[in-house]
Amino acid sequence: MPKFKLFADRKGKADQAKNNRFVKLAREIYVQARRGGPNPEANYGLRTAIASARAIQMPADNIERALKKAAGAADGDDYEEIMYEGYGPGGVAIMVKCLTDNRNRTASDVRAIFGKRGGNLGESGCVSYMFDHKGLLVIAREDDSPDEDSFMMEALEAGAEDVVVSEESYEVLTATEDYEAVKTKLEEAGYKFETASVRWLPQNTVAAEGENAEKLMKMMDAFEDNDDVQDVYHNFEISDEEMSRLG
Repeated sequence: MPKFKLFADRKGKADQAKNNRFVKLAREIYVQARRGGPNPEANYGLRTAIASARAIQMPADNIERALKKAAGAADGDDYEEIMYEGYGPGGVAIMVKCLTDNRNRTASDVRAIFGKRGGNLGESGCVSYMFDHKGLLVIAREDDSPDEDSFMMEALEAGAEDVVVSEESYEVLTATEDYEAVKTKLEEAGYKFETASVRWLPQNTVAAEGENAEKLMKMMDAFEDNDDVQDVYHNFEISDEEMSRLG
């Protein structure tokens, strides 16, 4: 099973990427608080958004501002969640999750990002069948971490479906309905997560090289720079050697 490469976990532009994630997560917190109320204990979506924000060290003031904005916005911005699907260079599958207050603007922007970089926006359902909706908990392996067999047993007993092991991390996969329970049990066992979210994970991955890899990286950067885009899920992998070549 492949080690999953996440949207914002790429080399270069680290500070700008983090600032972009702060903006996107502030919007997610605002939307979840508007939908289900400002109490994280009673609002699973909000609790998950706040946990994602804390996982990337988003300042507490930013989180508080988003919550206050939602609480005082009886007639505030009304965002809707839309998932766009399409193909990148080489026919790779790409899903783009957006939160938008203007569907026409966002659709136009997403279509342009695909088209200008050798891809094309497709119909709903054209690539989603290649992905599974799963909970993903990424835990860094430390010197004092348990061995693979011990951790795998611990995660499976907590309710995980599978564990993907690499030299750097354990990646715990869960069913969406079990995500929160597994996350809570592993937190209670003392584990901290580099990434914790429910997301679309590819069933298989394809290698991207050369010009296609370059175009795909530019496409990912363009999506990351768009405020309406919350996340991007894809089924391509770029090797470390290719990443070094691309700079």
